[in-house]
Formats: sequence, C-alpha cells, structure tokens
Amino acid sequence: MTNNTVITNIKERRSIRSFKPEQISAEELHAVLEAGTYAPSGRGLQSAQIVAIQEPSLIKQLVHLNAEILGDPSKNPYYGAPTIILVFAPADRTTYIEDGSCVLNTMMLAAQSIGLGSCWIHRERQMFQTEEGKRLMRQWGIDDTLTGIGALALGYAETVSEAKPRREGYYQVI
Repeated sequence: MTNNTVITNIKERRSIRSFKPEQISAEELHAVLEAGTYAPSGRGLQSAQIVAIQEPSLIKQLVHLNAEILGDPSKNPYYGAPTIILVFAPADRTTYIEDGSCVLNTMMLAAQSIGLGSCWIHRERQMFQTEEGKRLMRQWGIDDTLTGIGALALGYAETVSEAKPRREGYYQVI
C-alpha cells in the first residue's frame, strides 16, 4: 500500500500559507474545479456551488471582508493566493456542511496531485451573511438560499513545510 499514489498524495498534501504571485493556468484551474464536482454529496444531490475568483479587484474585496471578520484588517487571510475558490451549499439540506467540506477536501487533493498548493480558509459563512457578501452573491448569480461553507486559497506554493508527526492513538481498531 505504500506505493499507492492516492495515499501518497494524501500524506504529502500540506496547507500552504505563502504563494507565488503568478496565476495558475486555466487547465490547472479546470482540473481542480472539475475534481470538486466529483466529491461525494448527501443523496448524490450535488447541491454545492463552486465559484473561482481570479479577478484581482474581487480578491482584494474578499481579503478585506474576511480580514474584517477575522478582526485584523491588516492580514491577508488568503495568504496572497492568486486564485480563491469559494464553496456554497443550501443550508436547508441536512448535509450541507459535509457536502461543501467534501468538495473543498477533494479540490485540495486534486490541487496537490497536479503540483498546486492550497489552504482551506474559514469565515465564508459570516462573509456572505453581510450586506456586501450578499451583494457579491447576487452579482455572481448565486442563489441567496446558499450559505458560504469555506474557501481554498490556491496557487503555486512559495514554501512547503514538512508533515508534523502523527500523534499516538489517533485511530483505533476495535
């Protein structure tokens, strides 16, 4: 099992918090987005909605919104990534958080497999409950019944850290 490419990919993926400024290719972006559409979803409903943002002025707006909620407007919660992928899901579904989370995780693994770095970012739920966030959703044609689940900062990694040792007793077999 140690030579399995999927398991190796999982073990080698890291959260990237420093990105090169150059934009990823359209082909790379498409591969990551398409992988997200194959994520498992409750009852197979594929209810999540994925939005990729590469427009610098919109990224700046998202950085500002997220940093405000974080409580530190001087920070860039997306770590300077040239692409931000947002995931929304309908809150009236019992598995909306799980569905959106599976999409995010699947895209992170896809990114790793093609040489891109990613980091799961939080606070999108709060961002898209604000008036500015709701306005952006309308501008993008995102139904107001959807809720922000999370985002990926996506791009070429500036640096990649080593994996922390796995803690003892992380899992058990009974």
